[in-house]
Amino acid sequence: MTKTATLERKRIPTAELQPATARGKDDAAMLKAAANLTRDLNAPSSAIYWADMLGSALLGYAALFGAVAVQPTWLAAGCGLVAVLALYRAGSFIHELTHIKKGAVRGFRFTWNLIIGVPLMVPSFMYEGVHNQHHAKRYYGTVDDPEYLPLALMKPWTLPLFLIAAALAPIGMLIRFGILAPLSMLSPKLRRVVVGRYSGLQINPKFVRPKPEDQFARDWAWQETACSVWAIALIVMVATGVIPLRDFLIFLGVASGVMFLNQVRTLVAHLWENGGEPMSVTAQFLDSVNVPPPATLPALWAPVGLRYHALHHLLPGVPYHNLGEAHRRLCRGLDTGSVYHVSTHRHLSALVARLAAQTLTNRRKSA
Repeated sequence: MTKTATLERKRIPTAELQPATARGKDDAAMLKAAANLTRDLNAPSSAIYWADMLGSALLGYAALFGAVAVQPTWLAAGCGLVAVLALYRAGSFIHELTHIKKGAVRGFRFTWNLIIGVPLMVPSFMYEGVHNQHHAKRYYGTVDDPEYLPLALMKPWTLPLFLIAAALAPIGMLIRFGILAPLSMLSPKLRRVVVGRYSGLQINPKFVRPKPEDQFARDWAWQETACSVWAIALIVMVATGVIPLRDFLIFLGVASGVMFLNQVRTLVAHLWENGGEPMSVTAQFLDSVNVPPPATLPALWAPVGLRYHALHHLLPGVPYHNLGEAHRRLCRGLDTGSVYHVSTHRHLSALVARLAAQTLTNRRKSA
């Protein structure tokens, strides 16, 4: 893998930063430069959003059909892999839905739910309202952050468990929408549990969602109803033989692959080194990860701008298709001593190795 000028900059380990910068005080120069250099990059392009999402979905479902229809195992496996990557990219637009203003790309939220959210049983209500809290300055990295676990401070066994849980998520979604959702309509107590505990794409088990209100409650209702109808229909069609068990298992396998790949990406989206105390915007940025070019594989495992996750925490209003340009401008505009460059990492394996090494150190300390 070759290096760019960005990757050759002197790296400053987070632990060596001044405590005021690392936890409490923001780097005003970096924040000001980030805002000034990217003012013209905040408008989403409807054409890019529609072409990217629809093209990814079309390729994903075509490959899924191929995995079901073709006979040679190697060819079916190849189609399945393409389906996972393409549907993962299409599904990643759920992240954009939480940040673009409602109506900025007209009809996009409804269409995404119709062709991705409902069929894969990951409707946008499970992310909207959850992810936004992850970006709140007073919540990030604390016990109130639904998308944060101090994985670097935990035991080694938490990492494989973290990934296994994601691989089993499609089965959990079938149970949640096909069984628990309709039953919860008959039991207020069960409904509170379903809403609070099983209605968010979160990794913090202590997070409890509040009951939805107003327009969001209406959006939640139709999305949940559609997913329940789809989940029940799937269960019935498989049980009655309308859908062959093999085809159903392939569908579950592809959905599991999508969730697993997303969880691998989540594993390295942050450094997960915060023990629960509130953090400044700069500290949140330093706890997050950019994996910019020239690395090419992040385009597959961190699509739709997710390879610029640290930059996204700095500028959450910049749409995914402009993050690359924002990164280039900041690299040119900030000197080599800026903490901005600390967030740049080379590739997935190094980040996973770092996290695993930290958990092993935790085990030795507690032994």
